[in-house]
Amino acid sequence: MTSFPYIERPRWTCALGGALAAAGNLPQTVPILHAGPGCAGNFAWTNNGAAGLAVTGQCLSLSVPSTNLQENEVVFGGLDRLSEEIVHTLEIMEGRLFIILTGCLPEVIGDDVESLVRDFKAKKVPLIHASVPGFLGDSYLGYEELLKTLFREVVKPSAAKDPALVNVWGVPPTLDPFWRGNILGLDELLKLLGLRANFFFGPQATLPGIKNSSKAALNIVVSGLYGRQAAEVFQNIHSTPYVLAPLPFGAGASERFLRLVGRALKIPSRKLSSIIDSAGTAHYTYLEPIVDVYNDMEAQRHALVVGDANYGLALTDFLAEDLGWVPELTVITNDVSSDQQNQLLDFRRQTGGTIPEKLIFEHRASQIKKMAEEIWPASGQKKYYNSRRPIFVAASSLERTLAADLGAAHLSLSYPVANRAILKRGYTGYSGGLSLTEDVVGACVAGR
Repeated sequence: MTSFPYIERPRWTCALGGALAAAGNLPQTVPILHAGPGCAGNFAWTNNGAAGLAVTGQCLSLSVPSTNLQENEVVFGGLDRLSEEIVHTLEIMEGRLFIILTGCLPEVIGDDVESLVRDFKAKKVPLIHASVPGFLGDSYLGYEELLKTLFREVVKPSAAKDPALVNVWGVPPTLDPFWRGNILGLDELLKLLGLRANFFFGPQATLPGIKNSSKAALNIVVSGLYGRQAAEVFQNIHSTPYVLAPLPFGAGASERFLRLVGRALKIPSRKLSSIIDSAGTAHYTYLEPIVDVYNDMEAQRHALVVGDANYGLALTDFLAEDLGWVPELTVITNDVSSDQQNQLLDFRRQTGGTIPEKLIFEHRASQIKKMAEEIWPASGQKKYYNSRRPIFVAASSLERTLAADLGAAHLSLSYPVANRAILKRGYTGYSGGLSLTEDVVGACVAGR
C-alpha cells in the first residue's frame, strides 16, 4: 500500500492567516482582507484562539475589514468590490497605514490589485498590498511575506546607521503564543548591551520606528527559519547586515544570545563578560530559594518536547541546561523540506545549545504519540522494560491526552495553546527563564 502524506490536527493555518496575524498587530495599521467569506472569522479561533485565548484586537479577525467575495466577483472580478471596501474602511477605521491582503479567490481570478493600489496612492492614501493567498504555504510563510512587503514598501532608505539601534524579528505573532512577553524579554536582554531594540509588532512597536528601521546597525532574526529570507531582502535593499539567533529561554541561552549579538556589533569581550556575569548573578539569586526543595523532591524528569522550529529547540535547551532534565525526544512540528531541515540543523550547530538525543520532524499527532510510546511504553505493555519515568511533556494543548496516557505531567508551551490565558507571559531572557521555571516546576507539583 502506498503511504500518502496528510495533515492531521494542523498546528498552523494558511499564508493569509499568518499575514493577518502579523498585519493586525502592526502599530496604527488596518489590514483589509480581499478574500472569500469566512476567512477572518476562521482565523479568529484557529490563529488567535489557539494563542492563549487572544481572539480579538483593535483590527483583528472578527473586526477586520473584508470584501467577502461571492459568485458575482468570481465571474466578473473583484476590484470594484475591493475599491468599495477601501473607501468605507477609510471612512470608518482609524489608521496611518492600510494593507490589502489578497487571499486565494482574487489571486486565482487574476484581480489586478496593484493597479488599484496605485490609484489610491495617487490620492495620498497610505495603502500597500501583500499577496498572501492560502495556497502559497502555511502561516509562517505568510508572516515572512508580510515582512518582505514592509521592507520593500514602508521602510525608508537611509545611508546613515545608528550603532546603538537594532531591529528584531523572528517571533511570529500568535504562532508564538507568548510573543508579546517574549518581545519584552528580548528587549531586556538587548538593553543590557546598551542597545535600543526596534520591534515591528506589539505594544512597543511604532510606525515611525518601522519606517526608519533602515537606520539600524544590525538586524537580529530570532529564529533559524522564520524571517531569514526577509532579512536578505532587507540587506539587499537597505544594506543592513543580519544575524540569526535562537530563541533564548533561560540563563544559558541568554548568555549565548548576548555573545552572538555582541560579536556582531564588535562589543569588547571583557565588557560582554562583565554584563553576562552581572546578569547571571542576579538570575541565580532569584533561583536559589527553590534549589533545596527541587533536589529533595527529585524533580528531574525525562522530557518529550513538541514545538515548532523556534520552540522545539528553545525548550530542549532550557530543560537540559537550566533544569538538568533529559529531553529524550524533541519533535519539530513544521512541515518543512529536507533542505530546510538541514538548514535548521546547521543553524543549531553554529549557534550552540543542546543537541536533542532524538530529533524528529513530524506534525501529525498520531505519529508523535506512536514515537512517544515506543520510548515510554505503557505499564504492562511489555514484561521487561525500563520505564524511564517520571516523564514531562512540554508541548501544545494537542498533547494533553498523550501526557495522560503516559502518566506524565504536561504544560502547554507551544502553539496551539487553548487551555491557558496568555496576556504578557513570556519566557525569553533571564527573567523569562525564571517564569518558565515557575511554570514547569509548578506543573510537576500541581497534583501534590
